[in-house]
Amino acid sequence: MQDVAEAVGVSKAHIWELEKGRADNPSMALVTRLADHFGVSVAFLVGEDVESPDADRQLQRMFRQAQQLDASERAILDDMMKSLLKRRTNG
Repeated sequence: MQDVAEAVGVSKAHIWELEKGRADNPSMALVTRLADHFGVSVAFLVGEDVESPDADRQLQRMFRQAQQLDASERAILDDMMKSLLKRRTNG
């Protein structure tokens, strides 16, 4: 962790918080430095790389289907996803 922290210019504690999912909203600059350090895309680093070899097949299918939606339908889908995630965290 110390090596990563030094490479991207933050504290070891901050890297630990990010790794444990306890740090909210890291800056885009930090995310970009982390992606560069690990040699991956930002999308892969944040779990949005649907082309990744280890990507969930069902999510890949859903993403392909979502590409067929127009802008208003995508907005509805986005609202639905946010609602589901909010309900899940509010328990």
